[in-house]
Amino acid sequence: MLSAFARAFRTPDLRRKLLFTIGMMVLFRVGSFLPTPGVSYPNVQACIEQTADNDLLGLVNLFSGGALLQLSVFSLGIMPYITASIIVQLLRVVIPKFEELHKEGQSGTAKLTQYTRYLTIGLAILQSTTIITFARSGNLFQGCTLEVIPNDTPLTLLIMVITMTAGTGLIMWFGELITERGVGNGMSLLIFTSIAASFPGALWSIAGGNNGVGKFVAVLAIVVLVIGLVVFVEQSQRRIPVQYAKRMVGRRMYGGSSTYIPIKINMAGVIPVIFASSLLAVPTLIAQFGDATAGWVQWISVNVADPAAPLHMAIYIVLIIFFCFFYTAITFNPDEVADNMKKYGGFIPGIRAGRPTAEYLDYVITRITTPGSLYLALVALIPMIAFIVLGVGANIPFGGASILIVVGVGLETVKQIESQLQQRHYEGFLR
Repeated sequence: MLSAFARAFRTPDLRRKLLFTIGMMVLFRVGSFLPTPGVSYPNVQACIEQTADNDLLGLVNLFSGGALLQLSVFSLGIMPYITASIIVQLLRVVIPKFEELHKEGQSGTAKLTQYTRYLTIGLAILQSTTIITFARSGNLFQGCTLEVIPNDTPLTLLIMVITMTAGTGLIMWFGELITERGVGNGMSLLIFTSIAASFPGALWSIAGGNNGVGKFVAVLAIVVLVIGLVVFVEQSQRRIPVQYAKRMVGRRMYGGSSTYIPIKINMAGVIPVIFASSLLAVPTLIAQFGDATAGWVQWISVNVADPAAPLHMAIYIVLIIFFCFFYTAITFNPDEVADNMKKYGGFIPGIRAGRPTAEYLDYVITRITTPGSLYLALVALIPMIAFIVLGVGANIPFGGASILIVVGVGLETVKQIESQLQQRHYEGFLR
């Protein structure tokens, strides 16, 4: 592995791409610590120390690399773009025009990307306004009496909204530059950077606290075990063989080749975990605006907001399984795949082309998605349950979503570097 990285840096073109990617990631991390104009940085740091266990916006803060609670220029992180991308994908089912653009190829994809950018800016304005409102009312740092925004005049608040929105636009530009001139998918690498940046601090808090060496070693063992499970499953796939018949086009003969349709066990990726976590945060968010002594607020705090509560875990599992089937059904259309195969003379051996092929693909997808959804729920809950049992807390950033993203992005980036090395007749990472 290290020798492969050394060969990559000895290749001028690949070295330039790697250094450009690293430079963009460094700029992204620097922006995560630049305070937004109008924010009292010392008061923010003091409030973070006083309310370290507040997990109301834990998911968003994780994807921003801790920048959200810092109220920095990059407070919103990459979450507005992720949300916008998911919304545009879901709208393909509702709006026929979006589905037509998706089928048009590169020009249609460029148009959908432009819509995603516009929606990202709109969501950034909405989310920045919400976060600033939380900070002014004290709900962002519960229990902290210090003013994080000392001068809350309309002009100051407007500048803060513009700054955070511009930061989101800059992050989106960074991601597109990495995809175009660097190595790997830019947006995924920025998410990877945000999550990985919080790992050293979490390890230090476990090792330096009252947990002891035994619990620290146990946490590392659990993380390594879960990473191994994720790598094994993410690399697994069901290959459906496809045979293309020979056909004459003019004087040339085309087709006659054999290929396969790779179907991953986890086709939905980390999206179901993100959706489930976001929905579980809604009751907690609503409870923040209620009376703390009210019965329904206390019930939500005990049964829904607490990650160790059995009801919380049960709802979490059900939501993950539901969104896994839902998102897979949206992203993989058996009818469309069957029609494309029939159009180009392809067929699955033993299955008639057309409707029987679509039914067979739907049957295979259902059978594969069932264990895939259970795998996602297992990966999401194993760290949570294990860390609760060990007594190190359930809010450290070694949850299922973070591990899935870090491992998935790492594998994809390594594959891209390996493919570029093999194009230059070098050995790859895998020998």
